[in-house]
Amino acid sequence: MPTVAVVGDGQLARMMHTEAIELGLNTRVLAGSPDASAAQVFGEVRLGDYTDLAALEDIAAGADAVTFDHEHAPNGHLQKLIDEGVAVEPRPAALLYAQDKLEQRTRLGAIGAPVPEFAPIASAADARAFWGRVDGAVCLKATRGGYDGHGVWFPAGEEEFAELVEDLLAKGTPLYAERKIAFDRELSAMVARSRSGEVRAWPVVESIQDGGVCRVAISPAPGLGDELAEYCRDLAVRIAEELDVTGVLAVELFEHGGNVTVNELAMRPHNTGHWTQEGCVTSQFEQHLRAVLDWPLGATDPVAPVTVMVNTLGGETDPDMPMRERVAEVMRRYPEAKVHIYGKGWRPGRKMGHVNVTGTDLDTVRAVAEDAAHFIVNAEWK
Repeated sequence: MPTVAVVGDGQLARMMHTEAIELGLNTRVLAGSPDASAAQVFGEVRLGDYTDLAALEDIAAGADAVTFDHEHAPNGHLQKLIDEGVAVEPRPAALLYAQDKLEQRTRLGAIGAPVPEFAPIASAADARAFWGRVDGAVCLKATRGGYDGHGVWFPAGEEEFAELVEDLLAKGTPLYAERKIAFDRELSAMVARSRSGEVRAWPVVESIQDGGVCRVAISPAPGLGDELAEYCRDLAVRIAEELDVTGVLAVELFEHGGNVTVNELAMRPHNTGHWTQEGCVTSQFEQHLRAVLDWPLGATDPVAPVTVMVNTLGGETDPDMPMRERVAEVMRRYPEAKVHIYGKGWRPGRKMGHVNVTGTDLDTVRAVAEDAAHFIVNAEWK
């Protein structure tokens, strides 16, 4: 059976491994430490730095495909692997648009995807000019490295904006700014694409954020009209094809006034796709493996009318009750809840795991998922 090498040691790699076992695949992971989330479960763990070419070459040796649980491996190193005959998926030419948000905005604009007005910011003068163009509706972003609300700023005034830009540029942070969107809610349109070009799309979901971190995902997005849902799915497919993405692609969207604007791209399994583990014929993790191996993709039909995913984000304090007891209590009260734990130590706001619940009534399903997640975090019921 094929060997898949995964670069990155987080929970996404961990959950890929679960599906790889069921598919009979051989897997190995490049991890930064032996106690990392994925390193705890992979049978073959290679310790190393994903920015080190030698470590990448080692993990890739003899693999049928190399893939990722993050987009941060250096593109030059990945191109070197390709030149050596390694199947790197997604390829660096596509990964660029998940690594560099300014490049992403530029490319998406060129293909006609809906993006907010944006501009590179290389000086305080650039900041002042952009502030005037958008009447102060400014979102400032680091072009690289930001995630889960990090690397994003919302200056309250022009002077604050200019000073913030000067400070960040002095620290070596490359920046761009875009018009701040007054959105009604956030959506996520996810697809998977194989190297040979087969594409499958999942239902569009609503994602609810907490401090810039996805906390809840609801599938399908409540109240989303058929026409806009189809547009979102078609948009995600078009982006995957235009950018030549292989594997899972998440297109995060702002919905506003019956329209949508692209917020971010992720070229890997994504938090807003965790619901597919119990809510869909083929999970995002299995689909990603199929795609990077260029195997036929699985059906993406939902198996229940509603699925809700709630993240278990570390609370302000770590309860005395051991995690295993908290999980058992949830199972006892809510046997319909499916609990996923990432093997991470406690830290406030940290993604420790998630809970999936499927059913027919959204209010009931969400209430169960929220209560279960709350107990895992706090060792008390809501």
